[in-house]
Amino acid sequence: MNAPQSSKKHIIAALVENKPGVLNRVVSLFRRRNFNVDSLTVGRTHKAHISRVTMVIDGARLNPRQMAANLYKLVNVVDVKVISEGLHVERDLALVKVRTDDVESYNTVAELCERYPARIIDMGPEVAIVEITARTELVEEFIEKLKPVGIIEIVRTGVIAMGRGKRIQDTEYEPQVFENGQTATVERFSV
Repeated sequence: MNAPQSSKKHIIAALVENKPGVLNRVVSLFRRRNFNVDSLTVGRTHKAHISRVTMVIDGARLNPRQMAANLYKLVNVVDVKVISEGLHVERDLALVKVRTDDVESYNTVAELCERYPARIIDMGPEVAIVEITARTELVEEFIEKLKPVGIIEIVRTGVIAMGRGKRIQDTEYEPQVFENGQTATVERFSV
């Protein structure tokens, strides 16, 4: 029997206008193609009118460059990069609530926190909340190690990523503001 192949995950980052409905357009692009996104995070950038959407997709089912090209065609998308094609830093944050109602379970959790980039951020008489921020693979490994202790709840942020060194994703785009306070959408003449 063949072992299942691990598919390569790709990270795509899109700079988009910070307007209502933009995230819906981005997600709808994936929905129309009947494709699942493994991770999706959205946040403002250092420019109030620009947000950054970071998506992790399965490269076995979809060509990341093709998806980036399709994203770039959306009206409110300013820039798109396949971050995973070059050197990059990626992080995933997880909060894990675990059972620590006896000395053995507490000691196990404390020992795991020493071996991983994790820390106990809340301790109660029966449960503790542990925070880990690391590469996705390390977060997954840490969660697997906590399962025997007794996981009660998990919350994760999704992956964020940034190119290393001089690989910068930024834009000079400024929205055109009309007299009535409305802004124009992105207009591009060539792709």
